[in-house]
Amino acid sequence: MYTQLEQRGMSEPPVNVSTLRKMKDEGEPIACLTAYDASFAVLVDAAGVDLVLVGDSLGMVIQGHDTTVPVTVNDIVYHSRAVARGLRRAFLVADMPFMSYANPDQALENSVRMMQEGGAMMIKLEGGEGQIEIVEHLARHDIPVCAHLGLKPQSVHKIGGFRVQGREADKAKDMQRTAKKLQDAGADIVLLECVPSELGQSIRDVLDVPVIGIGAGPDVDGQILVLYDILDITQGKTPRFVKNFQVGHSSPLDAIRSYVTAVKDRSYPAPEHCFS
Repeated sequence: MYTQLEQRGMSEPPVNVSTLRKMKDEGEPIACLTAYDASFAVLVDAAGVDLVLVGDSLGMVIQGHDTTVPVTVNDIVYHSRAVARGLRRAFLVADMPFMSYANPDQALENSVRMMQEGGAMMIKLEGGEGQIEIVEHLARHDIPVCAHLGLKPQSVHKIGGFRVQGREADKAKDMQRTAKKLQDAGADIVLLECVPSELGQSIRDVLDVPVIGIGAGPDVDGQILVLYDILDITQGKTPRFVKNFQVGHSSPLDAIRSYVTAVKDRSYPAPEHCFS
């Protein structure tokens, strides 16, 4: 009951959809990270992260799967609820798992669970034009939506692996058109994964909503990475767009602060983290 009253006295009020749109309009980069539990949520919030995603990447980094496909709605709700308890300022987004939004009614039912039970403020779904009807349906019910284009991990078996998307001119144009259609359908954010930097910039330029990138170059409105990657917890080969921010820092909090600073001053991503 009193949480909102307490938040009014914060030096920085909680981030919301309007905050993110204003950041885009004013050219302030949006710093985003994943989180999966309350302890790390407290750290990313204290470090100044603007947006936190409870990603279905938890299937790989938490559960040990090879892909995100096995993750369930119950998994996301559980982890989102834990993360929500650790946040005060950051905006919380929850992933819609594989086949949890196959039709508009199913998408609405699961989105409501993620918001009511999981404490999410927005849901994220992968897909292109096939999800326009679903985005429209959710928007009509005042569900904030983040659309996800480019590399779609839930479709990894269909596309044949984790590969850069949109390098061909026709596919780049299709992605740009689809991004605009998703925005017009009601998407409040568009996330681009593993696309050429030039395409990331062109999509940012044609959209009014924030464009968040992961391997989408420096000229988008914000950046997101998997928390375990930037803290050097992930073992083995990491994607090209990953940078280890734990180097040179004695604590995870300092490493996360370094990431936020690098996003804000646009020193991350550097050319070696981008695709052409």
